[in-house]
Amino acid sequence: MEERIKRWNDLKEKCLRCTGCGLAEKRTNVVFGEGYLGAKIMFIGEGPGQQEDEQGRPFVGRAGVLLDKMLGSIDLSRETNAMICNVVKCRPPGNRVPSQQEARCCLPYLRAQVAIVRPQIIVCLGATAVKHCLDPEAKITKIRGRWFEKKGFWLLATFHPAALLRDPSKKALAWEDFKAIREKYQSLG
Repeated sequence: MEERIKRWNDLKEKCLRCTGCGLAEKRTNVVFGEGYLGAKIMFIGEGPGQQEDEQGRPFVGRAGVLLDKMLGSIDLSRETNAMICNVVKCRPPGNRVPSQQEARCCLPYLRAQVAIVRPQIIVCLGATAVKHCLDPEAKITKIRGRWFEKKGFWLLATFHPAALLRDPSKKALAWEDFKAIREKYQSLG
């Protein structure tokens, strides 16, 4: 675990100095990711919002509170057994969707995070994570709730917590996804 911690910290330091795209110019903080480095499960969102940018932590606003409740409902938490990251590490202005170029700049960091943590399950939270982690042509409404095996990982797409706040009618579907996540997580021991 010591080697994993060192690699994570080295990658984080490199990311904190990144000026690879225009997002670096307006950020307050890089939002690198947080959680348990030995996690069997990683949740990947789109990118930081205003509160995440201010605090330098992923999923700390209203969507983060909801995500923490959802994780807790299936006995997961970022403190003990899950990792939470984003496709981009800096806030896009106005919380817009990151551009292809911005995502391309950050994807090597995300891939390195996955390589360090070595999760067995990756959960894509929302359309941006699906596009960059699973399939650039996939539509979340078509693939959410379905398991995919890719490069030795089990991947599942579900709605981003912010989407659930905007449209509470999707919460029942998200709950079905989280029950499937719990079942897969438990089946992996």
